[in-house]
Amino acid sequence: MQSALRHYLIVTAGYWAFTLTDGAIRMLVVLYFHLLGYSPFEVAMLFLFYELFGVVTNLTGGWLGARIGLDRTMLLGMAMQVLALALLTVPDAWLSVPYVMAAQALSGIAKDLNKMSAKGSLKGLVGDGAESKLFRWVALLTGSKNSLKGAGFFLGAALLAGLGFRGALALLAGLLAGVLLLTWALLPRHLGRAKQRPPFTQIFSHNRAINWLSAARFFLFGARDIWFVVALPVFLYAHLGWGFMQVGGFLALWVVGYGLVQAGAPQLFKGRQQAPSGASARLWAVLLATLPALIALALQGGWPPAWVVVGGLAAFGVVFAINSAIHSYLILAYADHDRVALNVGFYYMANAGGRLAGTVLSGWIYQTWGLTGCLWWSSGFVALAALLSCALPSTRNTAPATP
Repeated sequence: MQSALRHYLIVTAGYWAFTLTDGAIRMLVVLYFHLLGYSPFEVAMLFLFYELFGVVTNLTGGWLGARIGLDRTMLLGMAMQVLALALLTVPDAWLSVPYVMAAQALSGIAKDLNKMSAKGSLKGLVGDGAESKLFRWVALLTGSKNSLKGAGFFLGAALLAGLGFRGALALLAGLLAGVLLLTWALLPRHLGRAKQRPPFTQIFSHNRAINWLSAARFFLFGARDIWFVVALPVFLYAHLGWGFMQVGGFLALWVVGYGLVQAGAPQLFKGRQQAPSGASARLWAVLLATLPALIALALQGGWPPAWVVVGGLAAFGVVFAINSAIHSYLILAYADHDRVALNVGFYYMANAGGRLAGTVLSGWIYQTWGLTGCLWWSSGFVALAALLSCALPSTRNTAPATP
C-alpha cells in the first residue's frame, strides 16, 4: 500500500511539473507572438499541429507504452517537452510560422505521451477490486492537472514580464529537466508494459465498452471546445469589451475552478455507490446537454449577455468537470490490465480528435452563426455523447473484451 501511494505521488508530481510548463508555454507563445505582430489567425495556426499530433500520439503512444512501459513513455514525453522549450529560444529571425508550428507539434506529442502515461499507470498502481480508490486517485490527478494548467497561464505571463521570452523558456526547460531526472530515479520500471508485446496491428481497441466510451468522449470534448476555444474569447473581447488580460485571466480562473471541481467529484459518489458507472455517465451527460441550450435561449431572449455568459460558463464548468471525472475513471475501470496502455491510448486518441474537431468548428460556426450557434452545436454534441453512453455497462464492473 505504501509503495503504491509513493509511486502515485511520484507520477502525480511529474505530471504536475509537466502541466505547469504546458500551460506556461501556451501563454508565452500567444502573448509573445502577438507582440511580434502576428495576426490572430497566425497565432491560432501555431497550435494546429499541437492538437493534430495529439490524435496520432495517443493512438501510437498506447502501443509504445504497452511494449516498453508507461514509465519510459512518461520520461520520453518530458524529454521532448524540454527540447520543444529549447527550440523556441532561437533568435526572432528564426521564429517563422512553420518553425514554431513544428516546435508546438513536438510539445503536443510530449503532452499526450505524458498524459497517457500518467493516467494509464494508475491502473497498475491501484490493482483490481479497489474501484473507489481508483476513482479518487484518477479524479485527484486529473483535477489537479487542470488547475495547474490554469496556474501555468499565470506563470507564463509572469515569467514573460519578469525574464522575457527566452529567459522564461530557459528557466522552464531547466526545471523540467531536473524533474525528469528525479522521476527517472524514483519511478518503478516497466509500469503498464504488456506481458506479451503487442504488434502494431493491435493499436485499435477490441473492448466494446471502451469503444463506446471513446465515441462519447469525442463528442463530450468537442462540445466544450466548439464554444470555448475560439468563440468565447472572441465574444468576450469583441462584444463585451473585455481586455486581453481580463479574457486570459477569466479563462485561466475557469480552468483552475474546473480542475478543483473535478478533483472533488468522488464526494458525489459516497455511500452505497462508491464509484460511477455507465448510468452515471448517461445522467450527467443529459444534465450537461441542457446548459448550452439554456444559455443560447437566454441570449436570444435578450438577457444581459455578460451575466448570462459568465454565469452559464460557471455552471457548464461544474457539470462538465463531473462528466470528465466520470469518463476518466471509467476508461481505467473498463481497461484490461495487460492492455491498459493500448486501451488508454485509444481512448485519449478520441479525446484529442474531439478537441481538434471542436477547435476547427468553433471558428467556422462562430463566424457563420455567432456564439448562440456554437452553443446549440455544443448542446447537440453533448446529446450525442449521452446517446452513445446508453451502450455503456450499467454497473462498475469492467466489460469483457471481445475477440
